[in-house]
Amino acid sequence: MGPRSHHLSLSLLLLFLLPPDPPECLAAEGRLAHKLFRDLFANYTSALRPVADTDQTLNVTLEVTLSQIIDMDERNQVLTLYLWIRQEWTDAYLRWNPDAYGGLDAIRIPSSLVWRPDIVLYNKADAQPPASASTNVVVRHDGAVRWDAPAITRSSCRVDVSAFPFDAQRCGLTFGSWTHGGHQLDVRPRGTAASLADFVENVEWRVLGMPARRRVLTYGCCSEPYPDVTFTLLLRRRAAAYVCNLLLPCVLISLLAPLAFHLPADSGEKVSLGVTVLLALTVFQLLLAESMPPAESVPLIGKYYMATMTMVTFSTALTILIMNLHYCGPSARPVPAWAQALLLRYLARGLCVRERGEPCGQLKPPESVPSPQPPEGGADPQAGPCHEPQCLCRQEALLHHVATIASTFRSHRAAQRRHEDWKRLARVMDRFFLGIFFTMALVMSLLVLVQAL
Repeated sequence: MGPRSHHLSLSLLLLFLLPPDPPECLAAEGRLAHKLFRDLFANYTSALRPVADTDQTLNVTLEVTLSQIIDMDERNQVLTLYLWIRQEWTDAYLRWNPDAYGGLDAIRIPSSLVWRPDIVLYNKADAQPPASASTNVVVRHDGAVRWDAPAITRSSCRVDVSAFPFDAQRCGLTFGSWTHGGHQLDVRPRGTAASLADFVENVEWRVLGMPARRRVLTYGCCSEPYPDVTFTLLLRRRAAAYVCNLLLPCVLISLLAPLAFHLPADSGEKVSLGVTVLLALTVFQLLLAESMPPAESVPLIGKYYMATMTMVTFSTALTILIMNLHYCGPSARPVPAWAQALLLRYLARGLCVRERGEPCGQLKPPESVPSPQPPEGGADPQAGPCHEPQCLCRQEALLHHVATIASTFRSHRAAQRRHEDWKRLARVMDRFFLGIFFTMALVMSLLVLVQAL
């Protein structure tokens, strides 16, 4: 036989040898509890404050345990919480000697039988009247009464969405007596903050704390002070879902918009890209407006959307102007001298916009367009007919026609050169605004994304 079997045999032997509690003892305890109940409530009333002296102030200790955040309605600015509320006070008429009742030092009775403080939530946002929880109270022999009751509260909370989706909210829950002044009932918090030991984590909000503060206020209706206890719930929004669903798509779209300046003008898609990006941002703006409450302050992400849409609008307008420069025909005026010197020489070299065969960063000397020269000798082909077959005037006429053809060719080359200058100017402007708008989009995106870190 092992040690375990020996231990089991000894336990069974003691079980048979020790006599069980007689039913008479249990019945005696039940009779004592009934006798105590009859003695306590023989002349007891729950309508009056349980104090021996009417001038005495009754102290009530309030303790709140946050269990769950059910809902935060930003549009209607209503916060719904599940709380455990504990109230403790001393009832002067619920005292007894435990020795006279077989050592019974505490009883649990329905809360409707005893006096309860009329402590309510001042900033309640529910149209229904407050319902008292039908839970028992624990009454001790020294008159200490403890009432634990669960409650689902709907309180008004001023929601500030100026930093959405990286916002933090402060929602206060103010508890106090509705009819008793500070001289009759004094309410104080237990500890410096509400308990978060049994809190169920919320997927949207992170709880930073719930400090408690006692205030004593005097209202215009009454001369006596009214104490209250305010529990301030400190919340910070979990922004991961909003960053992935609203912010990152806008960042990527805003970085795509400046690439319209990099598209070739002959592709015909420069303006289409800008309009498509603007429509996509409008759709995201509408999705954001549906979830945001109407407020005077514009949310941070809303400001980012408006700035991005403004940038895309300006970039699309500039794209149209640059395409107008690109498609200047041969009949257009020459590029102004200041534009040739500033844009086609220095800015083009800095942005590395060059023609074929031209090395990057090297200035190309301007080509002088030769003006058509009259034929040498100044002979006039219409000087009169020459009847001699070997006359020099026939050769002069031929030279004049050749000079006319050369002059026409030079004029055509000059027109083509002007057209190429305008196209090159359009490429320089495209490259310049590509850098400007891409830098703006990157800086704005980084300023918004750094708030998430």
